[in-house]
Amino acid sequence: MSEAIAERLRLDLDQVTGQITSALRHQVGEVLRRSGIVVAMSGGVDSSVCAALAAAAVGAQRVLGLSLPERESDAESLALAREWATQLGIEFLVEDISGTLDACGCYARRDAAIRRLVPAYGEGWRCKLVLEGGGLDSGRLSICYVAVQPPGGDVRKVRLPAREFREIVAATNFKQRVRKMLEYHHADRLHFAVLGTPNRLEYDQGFFVKGGDGLADVKPIAHLYKSQVYQLAEHLGVPPAVRSRPPTTDTYSLPQTQEEFFFSLPLTQLDLVLQAHNDGRSAAEAAIDLGMQREHVERVYRDIERKRNATRALHLPPLLVDRVPEVEDHQSGGAG
Repeated sequence: MSEAIAERLRLDLDQVTGQITSALRHQVGEVLRRSGIVVAMSGGVDSSVCAALAAAAVGAQRVLGLSLPERESDAESLALAREWATQLGIEFLVEDISGTLDACGCYARRDAAIRRLVPAYGEGWRCKLVLEGGGLDSGRLSICYVAVQPPGGDVRKVRLPAREFREIVAATNFKQRVRKMLEYHHADRLHFAVLGTPNRLEYDQGFFVKGGDGLADVKPIAHLYKSQVYQLAEHLGVPPAVRSRPPTTDTYSLPQTQEEFFFSLPLTQLDLVLQAHNDGRSAAEAAIDLGMQREHVERVYRDIERKRNATRALHLPPLLVDRVPEVEDHQSGGAG
């Protein structure tokens, strides 16, 4: 492994903590003119770091931690989030969103799409989406499957046609959008800002839902690679139980890691390849530095660019037919 690339990812933790907390104080208080911060806490490392940074920036008494579980959530997520909020001394609220998701048809719409492929799918079954068949040793694109498990039975996978894939994703996206609606409800009633928790991999590669977890007033760790978030987590005292937990989507009823659903490599390795790509290193040079085969690096580079292109629309603001200079000039002046 190249020490040069790895060194680029090592943080001066005191400096970075000071930079982020100073920026948060300015952005929340001076730019957004809000008196505190709302942060949704999933029990994962990203939201745990963000909650700690928020408390350090504006004071624990001005931070609200939210847990927004639903009937398919991992119970451990709530327990870890509550424990960390208690240690930070911030207010912590729990709101179960299952009823709202039922009313939106989240579960019913998803299950109807699955039943077209697995007619027996019903009460007590569990599911998730997985990507297979790409990998570093294959030049092919990954294929998406729905994995289903009947009560007491074995998991089996069925290849997803495009229509069913889109319908399942569209239905499960209700989860992120309903959560964000409640974050903004509490932010409005408290005159707080909403903090988003994406790290650099998620932000760069478009691993978020537009209008859901991609929506926020401030995103304090979007410039940090996942391995850097882990460095910061240890520095800030995030419990080992959170830091050792594999990153999950916590979206489907079967356990699902981010790697099996979206990313092409283990996240710590992907950090290094993405850094090499961002530095403009050739695949051949990066392969030598990282101890990988050149063909593997080339495939990861292509996957990075494919995801950037495919998810570009997620980053775009609403498109206008013509400029509205008065608003744009005011926004520019306010951010300064």
